[in-house]
Order: sequence, then C-alpha cells, then structure tokens
Amino acid sequence: MNYNSSKWRLATVSLALGFLIFTATPIAYGADSQLAPIRITPERRQLIGLKFASVERKDVSDRLETTGNIEADERLQGYVQTRFAGWIEKVFANSTYQYVQRGQPLFTIYSPDLMSTESEYLLAIEARKRVKDSTVADVTADASSLVDSAAERLKLWGVSPREIARLERERTVRRAVEIDSPMSGYIVERNALPNMYVQPDTRLFTITDLSKVWIYAAVFQNEVGKVYPGDPATVTVDAYPGTNFDGRVDFIQPQIDPMTRTAKVRCEFNNPKGQLLPGMFAHVALNLPMGEQTVVPDTAVLRTGTHNVAFIDRGDGYLTPAEIELGAHVGDEFIVLKGLAAGQQIVSSANFLIDSESQLQAAAGAFVPPPPGVGANAVGQAAEAIPQASIEFTSDPNPLVRGQNKVIVTLLDSKGAPISGAQVTVSFYMAAMPAMGMAAMHAQGTANDQGKGLYATNIELPSGGTWSLTISASKGGNTIATKQVDVSATGSMAM
Repeated sequence: MNYNSSKWRLATVSLALGFLIFTATPIAYGADSQLAPIRITPERRQLIGLKFASVERKDVSDRLETTGNIEADERLQGYVQTRFAGWIEKVFANSTYQYVQRGQPLFTIYSPDLMSTESEYLLAIEARKRVKDSTVADVTADASSLVDSAAERLKLWGVSPREIARLERERTVRRAVEIDSPMSGYIVERNALPNMYVQPDTRLFTITDLSKVWIYAAVFQNEVGKVYPGDPATVTVDAYPGTNFDGRVDFIQPQIDPMTRTAKVRCEFNNPKGQLLPGMFAHVALNLPMGEQTVVPDTAVLRTGTHNVAFIDRGDGYLTPAEIELGAHVGDEFIVLKGLAAGQQIVSSANFLIDSESQLQAAAGAFVPPPPGVGANAVGQAAEAIPQASIEFTSDPNPLVRGQNKVIVTLLDSKGAPISGAQVTVSFYMAAMPAMGMAAMHAQGTANDQGKGLYATNIELPSGGTWSLTISASKGGNTIATKQVDVSATGSMAM
C-alpha cells in the first residue's frame, strides 16, 4: 500500500477528525459552558464541506395545513313561533331541508284571540270612515289613533303586513291566518303539523341560512400561537376537486381538546351556491402572514436542547459562536429573535463539526484571536479590535519534559512595562493519534502573579512529544494577550 497516496492521507485525516470529535471529553452547555472562536483553514474547510449563508430580513408568511368540519353559521339561524295560541290548519312547508324564502307562507292558524283583534281593527277603520267629515274637534284624530293602535297590536302578534293590507282592502276576517317565514333558508327542524294546538313557547320550525358557513379547523397547540383572527384561509372538499373556497379566520376557541391537543379555529366562508354543506369534511390551509422578520436557514442553527448556537463568519477563516434566540420554524427557515443581524454570514453546514472543534478549543484554551483589522464582518463593520500585549515564557526544566514542569510567563504592555493583576491561563494540547491508539490529551493551569509582570504555574505533561501551547491573559474581563506556539517535551510517548 502506498501510504503517501492522496486517498490514504484523506482517510487518515478523516479518521483522525472523527476520533477527535467522538473521543474528546464533551463540554456540556450550561451556565459554566464555553464555546471558543476557531479558525478554519481553506484546506480543512474543503475537507468538511463548510458552507455559508446570509442572515436575511424579509417578509415571512407561514402555511398551516389541517382538516376541519363544516357547520352552519349559528348567527344565521332562526326559529318560527307564534305569539298567540291557536290551532294549525294547513302546513305548506311540510318537509325537512325544504328551502323557503323570506315572506313565503309556512302554515295557517286559527286563533280566536287573533280573530278578535282583527275584528277590532276593522271596527276602528269603519269608525274612522264615519267621522272623517265631523266638525267636532279631535274626533277624526281619535278615530285614526284607534286604527293605528289596532294595527300595531296585529304587528306585535306577528301578523304579516300582507295580511294587514288584505284586511284593510277586503274588510273581512278570515278564520285562519297565514304565517310567513321570517327569513330565507333551509328548514332543518319541523314540528308544525295539521290540527296541532300551539302556544307561544312552541318551536314550530328551525331555519338555517347557508349563504355563509363555518369551518372548524383543528390546530395543534404548538401552532395555535401563529394564528390570528382575520388570517386568510383556503378550503377544498373532495366533492369539488380543483375548486378552492376562500375565507378568513373568524374566532379561536380558548380551549384545547385534551384528547387531540388541538384548538378549534373557526373560519368563515361565503357559500352563495350552497356547495359547502354542514357535516362535510374539508381540507383547510391557513395562510399566516408574520410580517418582516430576521431569518436564517434551519441548517445554520445547532440546537442542543437548551441552547441554540450559530457560527458567524468574521473573515479570513475565523468563526465566532453566538447564542441566539429562535422564534417560529417557517418552512426551511428559523425566525431569529435575538443574537444575529441582517447581512451577517453564518455557517450553514457542518455545524456539528464546528461546534465540537469550538468546545475542544475552549477546553484547551487554544484559540488564537485574529490580528487587529482582520475579519470585517458581513455587514461591512470592522470586527472588534482585541487589545494587545506581549507574552514571553520559559520553563523549568528547559526544555519541557514528560512529568512536572514549571511554566513562567512574562506579561508586558505595548510600552514594555510589566502588567500585574492579570488572569493568565496556560494550556497544553496534543491531538489524537488513532494509528497509535492515543486519544487527545490536554493539561491546563492558572499562573499565579509573582509580581513585576511574572506569572508561574506547575503543570504535569502526561506524554513526551510535540504539544500545542496556548497562553491567554485577560484583565477586567477583557482578553489582553494570547500566544500560541508548538513546543516539544522530552520523554516517552504515552501509550
């Protein structure tokens, strides 16, 4: 086998990368968790298939597809009852689901009380006729008042204007009076029968107008927060394939069904042709405009269960982790509520690999910040400059050995003056070597301030060989200097 071949090198690098990711001790996300910025070389970027996407600000709308049942609009239902007692003689609307028009006769009824009132109305008309030429003051006005009062009683009892006009025209009282429909619609309940005695509390007909219908759509509780009254809705039914019916959300019931974990969302639809029938099963699509939002591809977000992380491209291969707050998942995008700005470039693939590397860098303290001026971000703003100081170090023994070592760090400012009171961390890191059965190793310590810019710590190296040494100094919560070099330790390799 040719161990110098490109295929062998690629396999070795891939195996090493996989071993590094899966054998390194994981850093749990939490209050004390850390993610470190990292730098990816162009070669490694190509190896892991790294891709980028832009954070966008745009109008967002979601589409929620569900099912529903068609029901009659309760606001367009009415009852037919009489306001007097009597006996029904003839019934014209004699079948359920018969369509009737407003003003259409439904039945005739004989009522002694009604006949008496009609007779009083005719007598008042005759009296007004006799005194219309009287010269006595107020006689004519009183007679007209009696006619108006009798006519008003007939109207209050529900006698139709057509019957009152007939009385005035024919001047005769009929035995049975026709009762007209108060509205147009379908008779969904019929109790009126010939020779039936009725009272004012007897419900004779229930009429429903189906020119508008309700559709109750079932929306799961985790999506009901996206729906608002007035949102557009579209419905299709199997009876009319290819036909869409347009309506809108009218009301959201404030109750979750404990069995299905859904809420009923009531949608209102015009039904001029009567094609949507109560009881039909319907396919409902709710179009949910969500306004202008900041969005990223869902592949750009690393979700850990408790945290959501995206990696921002700072230029020149430097990637910075950012914890973000997510809104709704719309299609193949997430709405970002906090943590990113429109125009930034973020990693959209291989996030798991980048996250693993970031945690390892944080554990080892191996991040080297970009030099000043490098990495203008995607929106054209310069990346924040990192304060610089100088770091020098030596060791006892020198060179380093496998076992105990004392690392001495000298920290000076840009003018060469010693810096005291800093927090200095010293980290050694050795990558995994799967071919030799070695996992990744690291050793870390915090150097104590010795005065005059000197800091020292004792660190035990578990193996000889080449180590990546990172020294990081911070003061007042800000990093003031970082140094990374490769150093060698004498002694045998750990097996």
